[in-house]
Amino acid sequence: MKLYHGSIVFSRTDEELASYTDSYLAVENGTVEGIYPTLPENLRGAEVVELGGDVLIPAFSDLHVHAPQYPQRGLAMDELLPQWLALHTFPQEARFADIAYARAVYDAFVDDLVAHGTLHAVVFGTIHNEATGYLIDRLEKRGLDAYVGKVNMDLDSPAELLETTQGSLRATEDFLARCSANRCARPILTPRFAPTCSWELLCGLGELGKKYGVGVQTHVVESIWEAAEAVRRFPACSCDTEIYERAGLLENGPVVAAHFIFPSPEDIRILKRYGGWAVQCPDATVSIIAGIMPTAALGDAGIRLALGSDLAAGHSAGIYSQAARAVQLSKIKGFYEPDGNRAISFPRAFSMATRQSGALFGRVGSLEPGYRFDALRIGGVEDGFESLSPAEIVERFCYAGETKHIRARYLVGEELG
Repeated sequence: MKLYHGSIVFSRTDEELASYTDSYLAVENGTVEGIYPTLPENLRGAEVVELGGDVLIPAFSDLHVHAPQYPQRGLAMDELLPQWLALHTFPQEARFADIAYARAVYDAFVDDLVAHGTLHAVVFGTIHNEATGYLIDRLEKRGLDAYVGKVNMDLDSPAELLETTQGSLRATEDFLARCSANRCARPILTPRFAPTCSWELLCGLGELGKKYGVGVQTHVVESIWEAAEAVRRFPACSCDTEIYERAGLLENGPVVAAHFIFPSPEDIRILKRYGGWAVQCPDATVSIIAGIMPTAALGDAGIRLALGSDLAAGHSAGIYSQAARAVQLSKIKGFYEPDGNRAISFPRAFSMATRQSGALFGRVGSLEPGYRFDALRIGGVEDGFESLSPAEIVERFCYAGETKHIRARYLVGEELG
């Protein structure tokens, strides 16, 4: 048993922060045992960690990030999506045929996730099995909860990234068989998006999902072009999400729909039916001018919401900054498109970064009793001339914080070095 004495903040609900001061949070065997206003008599012999002016919060979850694009972050941000992909991203991903290069990038990527307090993530790899295998092994060894995907692309892709349909399916099954027994970092099916995948490939992936009991991550209605192109390619389907449903990809495990900016009512109905997550990536969609997710409206419709850094269209691994941007973008959307849209609150955005997204990985994302103690100790954001409440410290950290303000990181109750 270990006790943490001081201030504690987490999402009590999707719209309310729980905030404690001068309290004791008890951790036993890596799990939160309770929060007490005074030190219980039966715990007086336990080790006590004094937090001082720092605040304990849950660790963050990033539900959409491209690990191979890590070297691109903050570069070519003046390009629009088609040029950015063709001139920068696809050539960058092709480099992962070189395993030595892949190891160097993925080592740095995983270290940066931890530095930014992201201890759970849903990650795109590339088409390359050896490189993506190294990525999932690296996350597994660090003990980080993750879903990692070998990307599938058999249509309309650069020659160096274009797979044959059967070759893509064989490589995917090899990856699934190799990694399905992992304890922390698990595989997930990863068709890049509908316009780069044949119907045969998607249905084959659906069969693999059923065989191995794994879910799917992909880009869904990210742009107006994608939403239209998906149904043009697959005219039997009424919307982008229905393509994956008909291919049998939505019924085998977690469903992670990156971006989900231009959903039709049918897209929303299908995603909700399977309990999928819609992942907002604020910085990324501003950088490539894709659009703004209708966050409040999706929440009202009962869709699970989360945040993603979307490196490298997003330029930072910090999910805390995406919580701030989500609020900002919701205000812009609500102002210019008031029909059905409105601003979201900071507590809602913080829940998207912690509680809602953490639910994908089990009992993480909160500091309530029974949740795993995956947590961050933050501080140093106050001014010397004025104090802030614990909730205000958390809000300022999300808007103006840096990695230096994360004083400690805890994974299953153990402090990370």
